[in-house]
Amino acid sequence: MKKPITRRQKAILEIVADYRTASISQVQTQLTEKISTPTLNRDMATLVALDYLIKIGKGRATVYQLSPSYKLFTPVQLDQYFDLDPDARTILGRFNDDLIAMLKDVSLFTQEQFSYLEALKQEYRQNITTLSPAIYQKELERLTIELSWKSSQIEGNTYSLLETERLFIEHKRAKGKSQEEATMLLNHKECLDFILEHKEMGRTLNLAMLEEIHSLLIKDLGIRRNLRSRTIGITGTAYKPLDNSHQIKEAIDRMCLTINTKQNGFEKALLAVALISYIQPFEDGNKRTARMVSNALLIAEGACPLSYRSVESLAYKKAMLFFYEQNNLSAFKELFMQQIEFAVKNYFR
Repeated sequence: MKKPITRRQKAILEIVADYRTASISQVQTQLTEKISTPTLNRDMATLVALDYLIKIGKGRATVYQLSPSYKLFTPVQLDQYFDLDPDARTILGRFNDDLIAMLKDVSLFTQEQFSYLEALKQEYRQNITTLSPAIYQKELERLTIELSWKSSQIEGNTYSLLETERLFIEHKRAKGKSQEEATMLLNHKECLDFILEHKEMGRTLNLAMLEEIHSLLIKDLGIRRNLRSRTIGITGTAYKPLDNSHQIKEAIDRMCLTINTKQNGFEKALLAVALISYIQPFEDGNKRTARMVSNALLIAEGACPLSYRSVESLAYKKAMLFFYEQNNLSAFKELFMQQIEFAVKNYFR
């Protein structure tokens, strides 16, 4: 993990953010704490080494900018951020055309995080080799139920976990619940079954795969297939995604290229769940499609799929909305890593 920065170094970053491109003299003038130029130079060098700042030029022409990595992963206090009403927050209200290219050029995890995620993957693989076929199927059934329940709950489905279990095992709908809610849950099961039967589909992400998974998830729900051709609003945010199929198709193509370029399956899966949600390519069903595509990428990598069972729906939504509004992935990345750990420690053991 990167070491914590000092209060003064944090102030330096805030000054550079205000200037966008700042020289040493500009930073020194704005600092409330008066320090020598050599001391400031050491602070700047530390922030460059941490990949928080980018140094441009030489000598007196040297200036500094916030690095893409810092912008993407600056830690945040979500509760404080969401205390403000949607229209009162200062946000990136439109789709950022540069975001996908920026994500292509940065590492989403530190080396320590990569090592830990790889260790979890190996632990999962070792666990499943020791299970009998009967126990493996029982665990897979449990994961399927919990994944379908939580993913549907995030979308407003009111089935409880036990009601979902009864629907899947006994084929009985919950009293007072709509057929639409039952269909949403069963579609998740069918989709996961399909992905597990076609594990190699997650090796390369493309529009056809995206549309196939979306079609499975929205079957019999009255939702249109294929890329949308009109604008949509997102509850809880003033962010507006792209509003025409041509631009959406271009964004999907660039997203697929970026994800397929990544060498690590966890990076691919994190980008898929975040960017599909950000682009919102379909009329409805975008976030559940994003989670399932992400799981398809994890399964192809030999990693455990994620149920998100231990995540509060509101926490999930806040982390994703923060990514929409600020293009900052820190909160959702933390949630994503927690769910990888949760999955390995709770399933197939």
